[in-house]
Amino acid sequence: MGEELDARKKKILKAIIKTYMETGEPVGSRTISKYADLNVSSATIRNEMSDLTEMGYILQPHTSAGRIPSDKGYRLYVDELMREKEAEIAELRDLVIEKTDKMDKVLKQVAKDLASDTNYATMISVPQYSGSRIKFIQLSRANENQLVAVVMNDSNAIRNQVIRIDEGMDDQTLLKLNLLLNTNLNGVPIQDINLGMIARLKEQAGIHSGVVAKVLDAVAAMIHVDEDDMEIYTSGATNIFKYPELADKSRASELISAFEEKQQLMDIVKDRMAGDGNTGIQVYIGEELPNASMKDCSVVTATYELGAGLHGTIGIIGPKRMDYENVVESLKKLKTELDKVFDTKT
Repeated sequence: MGEELDARKKKILKAIIKTYMETGEPVGSRTISKYADLNVSSATIRNEMSDLTEMGYILQPHTSAGRIPSDKGYRLYVDELMREKEAEIAELRDLVIEKTDKMDKVLKQVAKDLASDTNYATMISVPQYSGSRIKFIQLSRANENQLVAVVMNDSNAIRNQVIRIDEGMDDQTLLKLNLLLNTNLNGVPIQDINLGMIARLKEQAGIHSGVVAKVLDAVAAMIHVDEDDMEIYTSGATNIFKYPELADKSRASELISAFEEKQQLMDIVKDRMAGDGNTGIQVYIGEELPNASMKDCSVVTATYELGAGLHGTIGIIGPKRMDYENVVESLKKLKTELDKVFDTKT
């Protein structure tokens, strides 16, 4: 947090800023001495706070013994925070690219092997995030009339949102908005962001309430399952022709179209994801399916989970007379294998 500050001064400055952000009251040495990782006396802390005051990082309002951060202190704190988060985001981006490449290959192979083993058609959706918390929000200036909001959740999924502003915004205002958003939203479950919280944040943002509203729109987008973002891999569509009741020209054509266009498969996945905590095996028979073109089929699905709110759907599509026992056993085994492949510890 700045080359001119040693490690202890950095910790004390950070503790003062975080405490002040939480309470809004001047911070005294006794309060700071309670931080477990400092392990120094109140007298030492007072000396360090005196140095930080002389260096311009904190201020002593009125005759109070407590200190508050100066603009210089805030700037140092936020610059350090941004550097840490940018490094983390860069590292995560590389990791996500590597993991995504691995995941794509594995899921395509899973669909292929499952179709071969069961002699039915198969599908598997790329996992989606849900139930996450906000980890970090960063507002930065793109140009005079645009800001970029970067929102990261605790599953390390990242959303970018470009926000138009009517007039220029100086560094100090941008800094205060970043502090406002991160102080109030860090660690909050996305689903818990309600109208009352939004109204309170907009009120605190004053004339910049519109910017805060647009950032919260970007946050809300993180829990919206966008069809354009949903990827589904399929295999074994031609296995349908092995079953006379599905091999009729018009029926087969409709089913092949469903596999090619994938919209109807997405409807099944969305129906499955909307289920209230149901992560077991689900069987859809004929009319129970969300689309008419598959009314002569049965679909058996399972949800696989990769931790941190990440889950996807495996599905097997076949005739109503499919071997349900074999299909269910195959899906149970696959759920376990996928867990091992994508174990976050490996």
